[in-house]
Amino acid sequence: MPNDSPERPAPSASNPLHILQIGRLLPVLENWLRERYAVESLDDAPDPAAFLAERGARFAGVATSAFRGISAGQIAAMPNLRAVSCFGVGLDKVDLDAASARGIAVGYTPSVLDDCVADTAFALLLDVARATPEADRYVRSGGWTQNPGVFHLGRKVSGARLGIVGLGRIGKTIARRALGFEMDIRYHARHPVAEAPWRYESSLAELARWADFLVAITAGGPGTRHLIDAAVLDALGPRGFLINVSRGSVVDEQALVRALAEKKIAGAGLDVFENEPHVPAELLGMDNVVLLPHIGSATEETRLAMAQRTIDNLDLFFAEGRMISQA
Repeated sequence: MPNDSPERPAPSASNPLHILQIGRLLPVLENWLRERYAVESLDDAPDPAAFLAERGARFAGVATSAFRGISAGQIAAMPNLRAVSCFGVGLDKVDLDAASARGIAVGYTPSVLDDCVADTAFALLLDVARATPEADRYVRSGGWTQNPGVFHLGRKVSGARLGIVGLGRIGKTIARRALGFEMDIRYHARHPVAEAPWRYESSLAELARWADFLVAITAGGPGTRHLIDAAVLDALGPRGFLINVSRGSVVDEQALVRALAEKKIAGAGLDVFENEPHVPAELLGMDNVVLLPHIGSATEETRLAMAQRTIDNLDLFFAEGRMISQA
């Protein structure tokens, strides 16, 4: 991993390109942006809408994140906008239709985070199956000392059936991880994935009915909103576990709360939620749920690689009119 971003033609000091930053970004990325461009932060404006109405025409580029994205209204307020570079792989908060209509290039950071998100999926899967967070609390609270040998049994992961919802780059990486556990693998997607060696299930409900563990790693957005609903959870059944490392919107969260409370599924491992950072209060008291604060890609190495790709996308676009990773 290089310690600094590659050299690219910098904007002229007398006529710098103006970049709008939406939301806080990794400090090293913010430094790279300031070194190359005239950067203004939308979050520093007391009235963001008034700020864009007054100053929007000056911005040629935007640096944002998957968490913050960019709206159609914000795009419309920047008539000279040419490029958006997004720190993250999820683009459900980026109005791609509005960008496409204007011919605005949108960059993001795929591939560099595949391993860490796949690792997180398996961490959640193992944690919820073997109840490791609950067992940790049991030891710390003195439960083991008071009642040795009575902690409940977990579920075996090796040799279990793994259903993957979405077989893109990360889904394939999760499947390869599962081979090390000798798991039986099937997947569901809009269409069969060419050359994928695993069995395709055209019905998500049937995949859930078959699976011991159902891992969601499909894209977010309107097309997948509540894809995993009460019917899918019912099909997963009282011995099935749900793992979500995609987007919170992919799962009907209230249906999930009911399924867990009524023991219609065995448990869940969740890195994402519908209304982040807010988590349904009902989930907080459940021992059969493992909750993470959306940290799927949150390692030093991967976040640095994501920052690198974010700045490289902008630099290459303004130098050559293209991006390394363009939506």
